[in-house]
Amino acid sequence: MVLLAAAVCTKAGKAIVSRQFVEMTRTRVEGLLAAFPKLMGLGKQHTFVETESVRYVYQPLDKLYMVLVTTKNSNILEDLETLRLFSRVIPEYCRVLEEGEISDHCFDLIFAFDEIVALGYRENVNLAQIRTFTEMDSHEEKVFRAVRETQEREAKAEMRRKAKELQQIRRDAERSGKKVPGFGGFGNAGMSSMSSGSIITDTIIEPEKPKMATVPVRPTGSSKALKLGARGKEVDNFVDKLRGEGETITSNTGKRPSLASNVLPPPVNVESVHMRVEEKISLTCGRDGGLQNMELLGMITLRVTDDKVSRIRLMVNNYDKKGVQLQTHPNVDKKLFTSDSVIGLKNPEKSFPLDNDVGVLKWRLQSTDDALIPLTINCWPSESATGCDVNIEYELQEESLELNDVVIAIPIPSGVGAPVVGDVDGEYKHDSRRNVLEWSLPVIDAKNKSGSLEFSVAGQPSDFFPVNVSFVSKRNYCDIQVAKVTHVDGDAPVKFSLETSFLVDKYEIM
Repeated sequence: MVLLAAAVCTKAGKAIVSRQFVEMTRTRVEGLLAAFPKLMGLGKQHTFVETESVRYVYQPLDKLYMVLVTTKNSNILEDLETLRLFSRVIPEYCRVLEEGEISDHCFDLIFAFDEIVALGYRENVNLAQIRTFTEMDSHEEKVFRAVRETQEREAKAEMRRKAKELQQIRRDAERSGKKVPGFGGFGNAGMSSMSSGSIITDTIIEPEKPKMATVPVRPTGSSKALKLGARGKEVDNFVDKLRGEGETITSNTGKRPSLASNVLPPPVNVESVHMRVEEKISLTCGRDGGLQNMELLGMITLRVTDDKVSRIRLMVNNYDKKGVQLQTHPNVDKKLFTSDSVIGLKNPEKSFPLDNDVGVLKWRLQSTDDALIPLTINCWPSESATGCDVNIEYELQEESLELNDVVIAIPIPSGVGAPVVGDVDGEYKHDSRRNVLEWSLPVIDAKNKSGSLEFSVAGQPSDFFPVNVSFVSKRNYCDIQVAKVTHVDGDAPVKFSLETSFLVDKYEIM
């Protein structure tokens, strides 16, 4: 097989990007591509066409063509296999198969084409190897460069410190009228030291600011404080280096904000009586199906900020049919809650504490019933000749829920490059540093209750587990809500605000 050129062109024969693998002039390439549309007959199902000198092997890409120009004595089967690889490379760099997108990523495509063909002959590579070769991302190189730059900074800082010490010694000697000590090692020690000292002063020492106190001379011995801070400084410099290269670095200092505060906005109007209905789920499923364990914890938290509405009662609607276990606060009247589903203090004369979050009711649901899984995840990896073809799908079983910002994280084997994604509902992102493929869906509800993702990558079926899921929701799983708030005296209604959240503590498919 001798491949002369590979090009992406329009249906009119206009070349968008072309790579020649043998010596050819631009006029020759443009002439061949301009003649290509005229040679295709209408209604034919062939994917190649021949002239007296060359053969065109092509594949339609929406409004474009992927065209290989080969010699007539090349192997047509190898040509078709190479054409399929070229056609799979283009979507890796271009999300939309349009002329503008191809032009924007022309150099990325040319680099990928060079990995497929060298001097007109096909290289023995697959798509994952091409992606790895073109990225050339080396973590060891980043670490080496960061360490080297840190060493250079520390050497410059040490040089400045030594220069300042020498300058201070020289000044002290001049003030006391003593002979300036020589710092040279041979020859005229005094002259060499003076000249070297002046050079250091001119090039490194910053000019003295007026009316500044004299800095005392530091001892020239080794400092343990510098050694203790060296590793922290090296880490900081490495983090700065990664930020400079576009990496997103999250600081772990301080208190980590909750997931609800990041995603769910707080209510706009918070009344003097404000309640939060919060639920967290911890779920583990087997990869072959079956719920291993599910535990859901819920709580109603009350916050009162006005003393006028501190003596109140809460009317609770409990429509749950899943079998939750309810438990009230020790100061809440349990008999009143059991008979009327009303939350009130045992002593009606007492008030709820002001400006404090008080948990008045909590519930727990634990089960191994598959019917209670809110969102089912099925991951089907199957071995192929090049690795594994993975099909993963989701289905919302609890149709009353609306899940927001859903992220399904599938582990990817290390060192195999980015997966080749086929059909996908939603969006995906490959995190090469964490070796995870993140499948993101903004909303899953009754109108969008199912979806799937297909990708191929080298690996074994067990490499793609465990699958982790995260989401947030403004509707709770157990149908327990506060319907009304009234005064203890007179049962007059009290205006209140309500905030509901359903979060994930752990959601794994093992």
